[in-house]
Amino acid sequence: MSSGGVGPSPGGGSGAGSAMGSAGVVMATGGMIMGAIGAYYGAKTMQYQLKSRAMSLDYQKEVSLLNANLAEREARSTLQAGERRIGQYTMQAGAYNASQAASLAARGIQAGVGSTAETVASAKTIQKIDTLTMNANTVRAAEAYRMQSQQFKNEALFAGVSAENMRAQARSINPWLSAATSLLGGAGSVASQWANEMRAQEYYGQRG
Repeated sequence: MSSGGVGPSPGGGSGAGSAMGSAGVVMATGGMIMGAIGAYYGAKTMQYQLKSRAMSLDYQKEVSLLNANLAEREARSTLQAGERRIGQYTMQAGAYNASQAASLAARGIQAGVGSTAETVASAKTIQKIDTLTMNANTVRAAEAYRMQSQQFKNEALFAGVSAENMRAQARSINPWLSAATSLLGGAGSVASQWANEMRAQEYYGQRG
């Protein structure tokens, strides 16, 4: 009695190995394609993020420049206001000195002689000190605004440079190149899977 129908069919084993190998190649190919698609959209996302950051930095630059201009205007306004205060104070001091001289003359006292001379000299010294103090305070306040203005300008410069760097990075990204690189990397896996399938088919073919 023949025993050929008892053992497994060599042809059936080869077919099973071939089917399993084909499935492995298909899966590897699908993974390669999905990886390329993921690489493309990943690169695109990075581009959008960099461009968005660049736009945000551009906005910061404009705001800083606006603040710098406002601070410079405050500096000029402070100087002008200080000059007006000093002018008004000088006029008031002059009017006071004139009224004092007139009062002394009306009483028959000669100005510029004796104690009256000392009084006039002391008043002028005080007026001079007050004027210098007012001018120093005005200049100090104006310089504080100008320092703020320069800080805002520096911030604007830094934001502008950073924005340009972001745009340069975005331009350097090539989504298609990323996809192609991913495909090339995946091709190695597919080729390896295909070689394994060929070896399996050869093995089962030899057994058959």
